Amino acid sequence: ADQPELFVAHSRFIDAPVNRFTHIFESPDDLMKKVQMQRVVGRFTGTCFQRCVGMDALNALYTTLHGMPTHARFVEFLKHVQREDLVLCGAMTDPKGDRRKTPAEQPHMYLRIVQRKRDSMVVSGAKMHQTGVVNSHWIVAMPGRSLAADEADFAVAFAVPVDAKGITLVYGRQPSDERRMGCDIDQGNARYGGQEAIVLFEDVEIPNEHVFLAGETAAAAPLVETFAGYHRQSYGGCKPGNGDVLIGASALLAKLAGVDRAPHVRDKLVEMTQLNETMHAGGLACSSKCTKTPAGTYMVDPLLANVTKQNVTRMPYEMARLAEDIAGGLMVTLPGAEDFDHPEIGPQLRKYVTGAVGTDEERRRALRLVETMTIGA
Repeated sequence: ADQPELFVAHSRFIDAPVNRFTHIFESPDDLMKKVQMQRVVGRFTGTCFQRCVGMDALNALYTTLHGMPTHARFVEFLKHVQREDLVLCGAMTDPKGDRRKTPAEQPHMYLRIVQRKRDSMVVSGAKMHQTGVVNSHWIVAMPGRSLAADEADFAVAFAVPVDAKGITLVYGRQPSDERRMGCDIDQGNARYGGQEAIVLFEDVEIPNEHVFLAGETAAAAPLVETFAGYHRQSYGGCKPGNGDVLIGASALLAKLAGVDRAPHVRDKLVEMTQLNETMHAGGLACSSKCTKTPAGTYMVDPLLANVTKQNVTRMPYEMARLAEDIAGGLMVTLPGAEDFDHPEIGPQLRKYVTGAVGTDEERRRALRLVETMTIGA
């Protein structure tokens, strides 16, 4: 709220301020502000906030469709998204089945066109690992790989409401999901959380106005590559934002235990900070070395975006290890809230769990937060 320039941008498409999560990246500053915004939101929520894939899908489609007949209809959809501030789920990953086989050899493992009509197309298949889809208004589907000329049925890109006929969302399980039915302390992060689902498409009809690719196989690879670059950039924002929360919780636990001034604990916090800032630096670096595309958008440096993603596949796990080391064994052996509320056992537990400063509740909340962020979400 105190950094409105990060969250609001001016859209030339509707000549009005829009949520940056619906904005098209038309300057290097747009790319920089995107990463900075993602870090702030990641710090505020302490988890995945489920807007990035849709934002990156909008920009990948706008860039890739430039010069194609469907670009104008995509712009009309974009205007609708911006006016209504819609939440989008970008759907790219197909089940793929036997990875040795092409889509043509196992068509049921890829989202595909099953019928072409004059005013619409009908699609069937599935998309996997769909983060935030149950929170979204629309699904924006895209191919998940390069396609050969004889694989036109799999070259599909379209927008469809989440509740359209023929769409089923199958919610995924998480290690600590049943905790969310209990006391807020044991939930760790009681206010925010991510979710994923498998999306089933069973003869879903897409009107032409929302069809962006319908057989144009040559566009599949550029679309995937463009989306991948933007989304790998995104990790340089959201993950460091989450890392800020983890570092803060770890520092709090050290203080509550009375070891915040111990050199080895400080070394761990410094290392966590170094890892976190390295991830963020990658997001900023690939944004600053951007290039202008024929569509007028700006594309991140692909090599540095890939480096950012590579760092994110490693550094959060090392940060988690360090956080768990600071938290200590109580993070995984802490009794539940109902035990602390027990009239006889509760007072004893509170006595033994209280650290050097603060209350037992403060320590329990911090422990559960670190647990949730490192092994429980």
